[in-house]
This record gives sequence, structure tokens and C-alpha cells, in this order.
Amino acid sequence: MTVLLLIVLVLLAAGLAWRQWRRASRMLYGLSLVLFLALGCGPIAAWLLDGLQSDYQAKPPIAWGQRNAIVLLGAGTEQAAGRIEPGIFSYARIVEAARRYHDCRKAAAQCKLIASGGDAAYHGDAEANVYRDPLVALGVDAADVLPEPGSMNTWQNAQFTSAVLRRYDADRVVLVSSGIHLKRSALYFAYFGVAATPVRADYLHARRSVVPLSYNFAVADFALHEYLGIVRYHVYNLLGWNPARTQPGQA
Repeated sequence: MTVLLLIVLVLLAAGLAWRQWRRASRMLYGLSLVLFLALGCGPIAAWLLDGLQSDYQAKPPIAWGQRNAIVLLGAGTEQAAGRIEPGIFSYARIVEAARRYHDCRKAAAQCKLIASGGDAAYHGDAEANVYRDPLVALGVDAADVLPEPGSMNTWQNAQFTSAVLRRYDADRVVLVSSGIHLKRSALYFAYFGVAATPVRADYLHARRSVVPLSYNFAVADFALHEYLGIVRYHVYNLLGWNPARTQPGQA
């Protein structure tokens, strides 16, 4: 996304130069260079990431209730050696969800772990099902893992999981995802009536460098994807395109 933006700016600058608008062309070339360095060397990527993650850097203590639910949001799957495995970004979420489950079991009466995610990669099985084995290997009781295998994106994670939570009648919900993903996820879950405590798993940092790094372009793209999802949510709300609102506190 960021590279495409830079390419568009360079092409516009070249077009202006061809039209003999040299001053405007030089300005666009200069802007392209500044953006290239600011993105690749880290400042813009760091700013974008901080806007999404800073509120979730510290992991909050949880006051567990009587009927607790830990919601684990899927982060893809991979195919390897004829098997379907959790994706590379899934493991931190799985470990954090299992850790919260064990904390819950020490302090509370009922604890369920809802794994939410469908087969968005079309590998042949849903994320919710694929994550069950590593969760059980980390000590989560198999009977306490509730799969939600239908969702294909974050919006559906919130929509479909809210129905599971209402059936379970949870009085405490903990939402586990990547730090970069939590702001948008919490927004969507609140829309569907889920008052959740967000807890991050992994936390992304930009890398400060004197030379541009492809890593910084990649994490900036991840962040822009989240911001666009948040903007789209508000635009859809303004236009009335989101489904009927569920009142917070119902789940």
C-alpha cells in the first residue's frame, strides 16, 4: 500500500515534468523522497503503530466473574507437510489466550475459551478448529474450547462471537489479539454489544534505521489496513450500512 502510494506520486511527478510543470514536478519528487525515507527509516511507521497500540501496551489485571469467556481472534493458517497449522502471527495470541485461561481457572468458577475464525485462506479447515490442538497442548481443557468457525474477517469475528457469548451468558469477556489489531477489534465487538477487556498478545515496533528497511514499509501497511478498517466502520455507520446495532452489555 505504501509502496503503491510512492509509485503513484513518482508517476504524477513524471507526468507533471512531461507537461513542463517543472516546479510542481520537483515538489512531488521531493515529497516522494521524504515519504520514502520517513517510512523506510521508521518515523512514520512508528507513529502509525503507536496510534493503534499504545493504549494496550500494559496488560491489565482481570477481575474475573462467575461466567468468564476469553475470546481468541484468529490470525490465519498455513499448510505444511500435508497439515494445516496456525499461521505465524497466531502463536502469540494462542499462548496469551491460554495464559489468561489458566489465570481464570485459578480465580473463577467457569472459564470458556472461544476460538473465533473461519477458513479465510481456504486451506480446508477453520482457524477455530486448527487452534484447538495447540490450546489443549498448553493445558486448556478441550471441553472449555468453544469454536466459532464461521467468521471470515474481524467484523464477522465480532458478529458471530457475540451470539456465542449471549448463549453462554458471559459476565466477563476478555478479548485477545495482536496489539495492532485490538483497537479495531474492540470497536467492532462494542458495536455488537460485547463489553470486552482487550488484552494484547504481540506488540509491533518500527525499526529506526539510517537506511530504509522493507520491514518498516510492511508494518506501516499493516497499520494502514487497521486505520482503513476503522474509517470504513465510521463511514458505514454514517451511511447506515452497518447492521442494526446491538446494545452494549447484552453479551
